[in-house]
Amino acid sequence: MFTNMKGKYSFFTSRELKPRGWLRRQLEIEAAGLCGNLDKVWPDVRDSAWIGGDREGWERVPYWLDGAVPLAYLLDDKDLISRTKRYIDSILARQEEDGWICPVAPEERKNYDTWAILLISKVLLRYYECSGDERVPSALYRLMKNFAELLEEGKVSLARWGRYRWFEGFPALNFLYSRQPEEWIKVLAKRLAAEGKDYRTVEKAWERPLNKWTFDTHIVNLCMMLKSEVLSADLIGKELTGFAEREYPVLRRFNGTAVGTFTGDECLSGTSPTQGTELCAVVELMDSMEQLYAFTGAPEWAERLETVAFNALPATLTEDMWAHQYVQTVNQIDCTPFPGRSHFRTNGPSAHIFGLEPHFGCCTANFGQGYPKLALSTFLRAEDGIICAIPLPSEVNTAFCGVPVRVTLESDYPFRNSFRLLVRAEKKTDMTLSVRIPSFAHGLTVNGKQHRAQNGILRFEGFDKGLNEITVSFTAEPHLCRRPKGMSVLRYGSLVFSLPIRAEVERVEYEKKGVERKFPYCDYNYRGVSDWNLAFASRNFRVAEHPIGDIPFSESNPPLTIDADLAHIDWGFEDGFETVPARSPKSRRPIDAPRGRRLIPYGCTMLRMTELPTLLPDGIISFRRQ
Repeated sequence: MFTNMKGKYSFFTSRELKPRGWLRRQLEIEAAGLCGNLDKVWPDVRDSAWIGGDREGWERVPYWLDGAVPLAYLLDDKDLISRTKRYIDSILARQEEDGWICPVAPEERKNYDTWAILLISKVLLRYYECSGDERVPSALYRLMKNFAELLEEGKVSLARWGRYRWFEGFPALNFLYSRQPEEWIKVLAKRLAAEGKDYRTVEKAWERPLNKWTFDTHIVNLCMMLKSEVLSADLIGKELTGFAEREYPVLRRFNGTAVGTFTGDECLSGTSPTQGTELCAVVELMDSMEQLYAFTGAPEWAERLETVAFNALPATLTEDMWAHQYVQTVNQIDCTPFPGRSHFRTNGPSAHIFGLEPHFGCCTANFGQGYPKLALSTFLRAEDGIICAIPLPSEVNTAFCGVPVRVTLESDYPFRNSFRLLVRAEKKTDMTLSVRIPSFAHGLTVNGKQHRAQNGILRFEGFDKGLNEITVSFTAEPHLCRRPKGMSVLRYGSLVFSLPIRAEVERVEYEKKGVERKFPYCDYNYRGVSDWNLAFASRNFRVAEHPIGDIPFSESNPPLTIDADLAHIDWGFEDGFETVPARSPKSRRPIDAPRGRRLIPYGCTMLRMTELPTLLPDGIISFRRQ
């Protein structure tokens, strides 16, 4: 996505950057699954008012396109490119003379939530970056100019979702201003910032979650919010204050999970490992972290992104990506509907099942952006060259000072801690290739020789004509991190490990409100049938590497496993439930002898126990901060 050029880095387009290896395979699975077929099977996209139909004409088609468009172009999938272009063509063709683009009649504009305007502007910009379609800049100009005029005349308003997501229009505004620095763009930018929600005024509400739905504590709003300052500051003429770095620890302290997300089902829900995290929040948090790293260059944002992307995102999708959860939980021993009241604060009793549209359909449309935008964050453009930001298998073709350069990253990271960079230059170049090294890396070597990263960055300055090879390796150590209520979580690099729970799976096919659930886009109940009431009994963790198969995040064939010594304890259930473990166990006294159990990456699990107590005092089992 186009970023303010005063930022540290900027993004390559899908024409320059392509996924390889396991990352490409993950995108192929997504294209063959729900995201790549939503326009065929789901009425809210298939028959949307955005293309002249009679179904939803607000956020669902733009949400879907926000992921499906870059997915199509990253894979050079001609069929998916054609199908997404059909939607773009229809949207552009329906743009009215005054610039209005959303599918509502003029008399309905006053009550239309203008969040859709902000969202479609971002989507059109994404499409332009992927396709180079020169219809888009003019359409964006007319769209945002019309929005400015209608706001000024009081014919539309920034209310409800639009008020809380005011900054989502800034990628388009920054883009327009870079091409045509007209004063109305700054006026609109300042108006959005002035009328949009100031989240600093509601921080106290994040500290004590309630069983109450509010915009102020809505998890998706808050995950989007983190990037608001870096997107808007330049255009509205304000100095950066470190807003995201100040707010993120507050959210983490009172609502953080073991996998780098916040609980929110749909609103903030505290630190219990049995409270849910909405899937929309996962992918929007990733997007914010990608933008924050690109703008600030602060390595913490890239490392936080890794934790979310390699754990929370894959865990809330089935392996074929035809079904998803609305909310995932860190300690999740059963995914069947609650028979009585819901365990969640603001979600219904089926929000955690895997299916086509559990609870609400926003995540059905929105989850697809996660992997494509991650792929577009592997390499970033720097003033002096290129930075390898997330060392995932990918290739970038670009030019530096007129010299064509191709950089290929061969990697199985995060499942392996080594990778090879191949730099091919048509002429000798003084381009710098920077490589971000994660903070947990030990024993760093470059081409077999010990090396030290400076401020977490390796820099390689200048390359000869032809092929240049760089091999980077390091080690990581499995370790326990503290969690609230005396619980612990096992980490190895960017991966969190869980005890997988065996499940009996029931396929559920039915029709509701005209929406068919039919295999493979049906619902699934996962009923846990193996023991889960265990605790860490030693710090002896044995890591084993396994081949990365056709499904990278496979439960039956995980790329990494860790054997740990665990013992059973008397744990118990949450009051009133028989499928939700108590937040913390009744007793931490072992009821049998410890034995080795196999833990697998959190992202490979469907049902799992992740936060466990330890049987030994803190002085014996060592902990690290998350």
